[in-house]
Order: sequence, then structure tokens, then C-alpha cells
Amino acid sequence: MAAAAAAIPDVRRWSKASGGPSSPVTATAVFLFLFAVVVGVLVSGRWITTTTNLADTNLDRWRTNPVGDPKFLTATHSTSIPATPDVPPPPLPTYSLSCSAPPLAGEPDIPSNISQTLSLALSSNATCASVSETQLVPPTTAANSSCPAYFRFIHEDLHPWRAAGGITRTMLDRARTTANFRLVILHGRAYIERIAPAFQTRDLFTIWGILQLLRRYPGRIPDLDLMFDCVDWPVVHADEYQGENATILPPLFRYCGNNETLDIVFPDWSFWGWAEINIKPWDALQKDLDAGNRKVRWIDREPYAYWKGNPEVAAIRQELVECNVSSEQEWNARIYKQDWVKESKAGYKKSDLASQCTHRYKIYIEGSAWSVSEKYILACDSMTLVINPKYYDFFSRALMPTQHYWPIRDESKCSSIKYAVDWGNSHKKKAQKIGKEGSKFIQQELSMEYVYDYMFHLLTEYAKLLLFKPTKPPEAVEVCPESLACQAIGREKKFMEDSMVKSANVAGPCSLPPPFSPEEFRELYQRKEKSMKQVETLERNASKPEERNASKPEGSNR
Repeated sequence: MAAAAAAIPDVRRWSKASGGPSSPVTATAVFLFLFAVVVGVLVSGRWITTTTNLADTNLDRWRTNPVGDPKFLTATHSTSIPATPDVPPPPLPTYSLSCSAPPLAGEPDIPSNISQTLSLALSSNATCASVSETQLVPPTTAANSSCPAYFRFIHEDLHPWRAAGGITRTMLDRARTTANFRLVILHGRAYIERIAPAFQTRDLFTIWGILQLLRRYPGRIPDLDLMFDCVDWPVVHADEYQGENATILPPLFRYCGNNETLDIVFPDWSFWGWAEINIKPWDALQKDLDAGNRKVRWIDREPYAYWKGNPEVAAIRQELVECNVSSEQEWNARIYKQDWVKESKAGYKKSDLASQCTHRYKIYIEGSAWSVSEKYILACDSMTLVINPKYYDFFSRALMPTQHYWPIRDESKCSSIKYAVDWGNSHKKKAQKIGKEGSKFIQQELSMEYVYDYMFHLLTEYAKLLLFKPTKPPEAVEVCPESLACQAIGREKKFMEDSMVKSANVAGPCSLPPPFSPEEFRELYQRKEKSMKQVETLERNASKPEERNASKPEGSNR
């Protein structure tokens, strides 16, 4: 207490005595005080100049020495460290599209409805602008918010190669067998070798999306070499690469996978637009769907399950058509066949996805494999009825039954759909909540920002596994946004312009969450299985005659 008291000035020592006569020392004290003020004024200018000259030196020491370093503290003595100078940050790289020449003429023998954009771009000899050092933008924040939970599946998808010790050139070469194109990134520049044409413009818009990623995070995508297959169904069967064969496991990228395959799942081309059927890039369409959602309240929507699509692509869809309402049967489903040829001639007036949020329930069913329609259907606030899927895309493994959607049994689609609609109409608040949760997931966790961040982390983690130094293949051609967009025409060019990244992202991507522990992974799938079995139990109980009789009013003989 004594030490503490000594450290506190006693103000009474500086008080003038009340009513007492002036001390003879007072005049001398006043003189000395005035003299000190004059001297202080004279030297203050020199002190300020010295402090200013020391500012940069002291600031550099403060930045380059760790806090608490005794040498740093000793060197500075009592000199004040000035504030950090208010220097404006360097301007962010911004991008625009400038085409110096019209598109090249395509092959006359190829029908006009078949895109030649990628072929022309790879043969145009266009020169891509160089990437200057000022365009390489490091992140300004040490840590960002954590990525959505589905990012954890990046670790799962790459685990087989991590367990094998990495990816060799032999592995990569084996992935070439079914690949549509090869992508090599070197120092932020992209090189494409086209191996086989893809269906429609899948390869074109996938490559376009990767180029936008390079613009969004300039200089931050590591050098890499990969093979990409644009066909729907996965082909890398896990049972073929057990034991010694794990050393030849091909790393093949595609849009979907299943529990029996090891294909590496990547965001599909439609996020940058599906030109052939006039589906906008996701950033714009997501806003349209959100606006369309608000036009009709859930409670005011048609109390049936809605599906519209092409049933000819798979037998499972043809079976779904049998669930449509008829004079003999009411399965609570409203099924509409989509004729894309007829629709294209009519200007796609009846295929606007944002105008299809008019039913309380919507059906998602796979085609030949997974379907890009999943995100559009989930975005409608309608309770999505998901017919038991066999495939997954990059985000759907995080969706939970009875939370984001309602599961439908594949072996008895019609009766399962009927029960789901009956249940929802009897439990409106619960059904509406499930629909809302699915829509919330799509709107909040599947933004284009997260799509790019998923690509960023997937490619970064993949590059870490390469056991060789990527080099440009002799057959590869450098591509950039200008080389693609300047060869595009019509809807292709419009979608490219609409989905083009306009500036770099300084903040950097979200933080990649850690891999699942074995316990977490097991718990995730047990939770899914439990929810699905609960629904199956509800359906079985509802179909029992004794249950139906028990639900009749007392005294009823009907």
C-alpha cells in the first residue's frame, strides 16, 4: 500500500496556502518558470523535426521485431513510436472485356446449334495479357470466417491420394482415358489441352469458371496439372484400386460422384450459365429465384408436388411420370414433360425457373446421374421431395433429410410422394420450415463467393499432393477470358459477360475447416440414416389398415 501511495502524486503539495502571505521564493520561481517556457519553445521545433526523421526508422523496427524483444525495447529507449502513416492501399486489379477483332469464322459443315467457341479459341493464336507483379494481390486479413460445412468433403475426396503418398505423373496419365480436357496452371496462367469434345458447352463454361477464379484470386492459385471429365456419371471405381493398385489411382475431376467411386467432385458448368437452354449464370438466377419465391406465400401455393423436366433421359424419370394425376389415381403429384426443342422455338417463355415456385412441394429426381436442377428446386421455399439419390455433387452431402428436404423411397415413388404431401398438408408449419431451411441453405451457403472459395481450396489442396513439377504440355494452348469471350457469340457471350469477375478479392477465401474425424463422419451418416428410417416408419404405419381404422372418428362405419 505504501508503494502504491508513493506512486500517486499528492495534489495538496501543489496547492497555494489559503490566505497566507507570499513567500520570498515565489518571484524567483516565477522567473525560472518563464525562462523554462522560452527555452522550451526554442527547442520544440528541433525536437519535432528529430521525431519526424525517426518515424520511419522506429516504425520499421517495431514491425520487424517481435513484441517483447528486449533488444528492441533497449534500442528504442524512451523515443515515442509514431502512429502508422495513413497510406492508401494500392488499387485493386479491375477487369473488363475488350475484343480487338471479330470472332473467327467457324466450320461451315457444323450445325449452327453446336458451339464452336472453344475450338476457335484454341486455334485463334490470341495473345493473353501478361500478369504483372502489381496484379498479384495477397490477402489483407489473417483469418476469415469459416467455410460452410460441405467444404470438409474436400479432404474426403482427396484422401485416397493422400493415403497413397501423393499424385504421380503415372496416376495423372491414367486419368486421361476418359477426360475431355487437361488443365495446367503455371504462375497464374491457364493452359488447356482439349482431349475430346464435351456435350454442349460443358467444357467451355467450366474452363470459363476456372478463368474467373484466377481473376478473383490473382497469383494465389498454385501451379497444377489435372484432367477433367465432363460426362455425368463417375468412372473411377474404388474396388479397382485396392492394395497395390492404389499406386495407379487416377485423379479425375467431374461434376458428381457416388459411394462406389473416387472421382473428384467440382462445381458444374451451369454456375456460369447453361446457354443451350437459356439458364442464366447462378449469381443472377439466384436473385431471380429469391424474388420469385416472394410472389406466392407458401400457404397460398398449390398443395401438390410439382416436377417439370425431360423424362426421356432415364428410366427412373419415366417411372415418375406414372405418378401424375389421372382419372384413376391421385398421387398428389403434378408432373409436366419439358420439350426443350419446342421451348426453344417459343423463346423459353414457359421454362423460367423463377416462376416455378408456385407449389408447396417440389420433386427432385436424378437423370442419367445427378442433375443440375437440384439447386434450382431447393431454392423455392417449397418442401423438396428428394427421390433417394445415388449420386452427389460438391455441396449436397451436407443436406440433411427432414431438415433441408423430405426423403422419397425410390422403389415406391408414387405412394411415398402421396404420403409426403398428405403429411405436409397436415403439418403445415413443419413442412414450411423444411422448405425454408432448404432454400436458406441454397441462398446463403451456395453463393458464388462460396463456389469460388470451394474451387480455390479444392485446387490448392490438390496441388499440394502433386509429386512432380507441372509443365506446359506441347499440345496445350494458353487461354484467358478474352480468348474465350471474344470468340463467343449470342447467348454464350452474354452469359460470359454477365458472369465475369470484375475485380480481385483482397480479403481472400473463407477458412477451410478441418477434415472429419472418424467419429464425426460416422455420426453424420448415422444421423442421415436415422432420419430416413423415421420417415419410412411413418409411411409404413400410415399404410397399415389398423392405423387407418384407428384414425376414423368414433362411431364411423366408413
